[in-house]
Amino acid sequence: MVRILLAEDDDSMRAYLARALERSGYEVVSVATGVEAVPYIDSDRFDLLLTDIVMPEMDGIELAQHAAAVAPDMRIMFITGFAAVTLKAGKAVPQAKVLSKPFHLRELVLEIERLFGSATISELN
Repeated sequence: MVRILLAEDDDSMRAYLARALERSGYEVVSVATGVEAVPYIDSDRFDLLLTDIVMPEMDGIELAQHAAAVAPDMRIMFITGFAAVTLKAGKAVPQAKVLSKPFHLRELVLEIERLFGSATISELN
């Protein structure tokens, strides 16, 4: 089972994404900030870091750079509602995928399945 660490500062978006990903068969640990995510990255194993870029305390780019240093096998996907930071993310972590908000949950799941070579396509209502 793919394990996802979700870092999203918007409470309703975080809960929504976590529920949807769990229903799609993923194990999800969700946190509100990059600072909260660091101990999980340092002490546990995740297949994917799914992080908002713009967050207080530690932004998603800093978090992704930390994850790349500590857990180089972890895949990274950014979600953002700010087009301007997409370019910054692409330069800072070039191997990461960036999804711009708003996106459909089906698009998110398809991208995750592409990352991990999943043979089945999940259906979200």
